[in-house]
Amino acid sequence: MSLLGNLIWLIFGGLIVSLAYILFGAVLCLTVVGIPFGLQAMRLGVATLAPFGKAVMSRRRQSTLGLLFDIIWIILFGWEIAMAHLVSALILAITIVGLPFAKQHIKLVPVALFPFNQELV
Repeated sequence: MSLLGNLIWLIFGGLIVSLAYILFGAVLCLTVVGIPFGLQAMRLGVATLAPFGKAVMSRRRQSTLGLLFDIIWIILFGWEIAMAHLVSALILAITIVGLPFAKQHIKLVPVALFPFNQELV
């Protein structure tokens, strides 16, 4: 069932979202300061390719540097990305068919807010 959900996800916008994350990450990697943020954006892009069948987990080792990077991420990028996922979820939740996809967008919100201490597994 998750294979079918992932295929429909990719056809109806998941591929575009994933490519946007990866492209945004590549642009961030052009500067030395942006490399950690760019790598996390690319990781988010790969995770968004197939969100069905995955769960959000906190990383076992949470470092102070990861917390600092999460705070910088939230201020600069994270809140916009989380809001985009929330708006997409609200739009998809209007119909019964869109509910599973809305659930996937809701699942991606904590990963979009805290990419250094959250991951999809």
